Amino acid sequence: MSENYNDPFFSHDQKNVDTVTPSEKTKFIIPVVLFIVTFFTTTLAGAEWIRGFGTRFEFTELIVGLPYSISILFILATHEFGHYFASKYHGVKATLPYFIPFPSLEGFLNFGTMGAVIKTKQAIGNKKALFDIGVSGPIAGFFASLLILIYGFSNLPPQEYILSIHPDYFTAEYGKAGLHLEFGTSLLYYILSQVFTSANDFVPPMNEMYHYPYLCVGWFGLFVTAMNLIPVGQLDGGHITYAMFGEKNQVTVASISMIILFILGAGGIVSSLLELPFEFGWSGWLFWALILYFFIKVKHPPVYDDSEIDFKRKVTGYFSYLIFILSFSPSPFSITF
Repeated sequence: MSENYNDPFFSHDQKNVDTVTPSEKTKFIIPVVLFIVTFFTTTLAGAEWIRGFGTRFEFTELIVGLPYSISILFILATHEFGHYFASKYHGVKATLPYFIPFPSLEGFLNFGTMGAVIKTKQAIGNKKALFDIGVSGPIAGFFASLLILIYGFSNLPPQEYILSIHPDYFTAEYGKAGLHLEFGTSLLYYILSQVFTSANDFVPPMNEMYHYPYLCVGWFGLFVTAMNLIPVGQLDGGHITYAMFGEKNQVTVASISMIILFILGAGGIVSSLLELPFEFGWSGWLFWALILYFFIKVKHPPVYDDSEIDFKRKVTGYFSYLIFILSFSPSPFSITF
C-alpha cells in the first residue's frame, strides 16, 4: 500500500524507487547547491534584520549576517536530520535535506529561507516507524532552538549595541513614526528570558528582538517547531497524533485544531481592521489553515500496519505536545503604522 505524505519539513513520494532513483551525483549535487544558495540568502537576511531591509551591502559587510545564517541552518538541519536518521533506522529510504532559499523581497517578512524538506522514497508501513520519523524532527529542532536561545540570552550585548543601530533609541521621540514590527512571545521564550538574563542585562523588547541574531533565530526555531506540531493531517503533529490515538481521534483533534486556527486567523484580521488596543490572533493563521485544508489535508491517510505503539513512544508523544504548548505563539507577528 503506497501513501503520499507531505508537509513543509517532511515529505514523501509515491513513485517507485526502483524506476526513479537519481544518479549518485544528483543525490548530492542538488542538496549541496540548495544549501549553498540558502546559506547566502540567510546571510543576507541576517544582515538585513540587523541593519535594515533594503540596505545596500558590500560583499565583505555580509559577515554581520553569519551568526544568523549559521544558527538558522543549524536548527533546520537538526530538524531534518532527525527525520532522516529515523527513516534510516526503520529502513525507509530518504533523501538528504533540501533547503529552500528565499530571496529578500520588499514588503515580505524575510527569514532567508522557507525551511527544508526530506523525501522518503517508499511508504511507511507501520505506526512505530510513522511515529519515530514524525516526532524526531520537531524534538531535534526544538532542542537546537533551545540551545541557540540559551546562548543568546546568556550573551546579550550591552546597550551600546542597540544604540549603534538606533542612536535615538532611548529618546522620547523614538518609535513614534513609521512601521512597527513586533514578534509575539511564546511561553518558553519568556521563561528563558527570565532565567538566563540578569538585572544588569539589556533584554530587548519583542519589537527590537530581531536585531539580535541568536534571539531571532531561536524564536524562529520555536515558531517553526510549533507550526509543524499542529496535529493536522500530514504535519509532524498529525503523524504523532495518528500513531498515538488512531484514525478517528486524529480527525477529531485535527478538526478542532483547524477551528482554532480559523478563529485566531479571523481574530487577527478583525483586530487589525478595528485597530483594537490589544492583539488577538494573526491573519497568517487563516492562510496557514487554508494551506493545510487544501494541500496537506486534515485527515491523516491510513497506515497499512495499525499496531499500537509502545508506552515509551506515547510518553515521547506527550512530550511533543508539551513542546507545542511551550513554543506556540497565538500572535507571532504584529505590524502597525
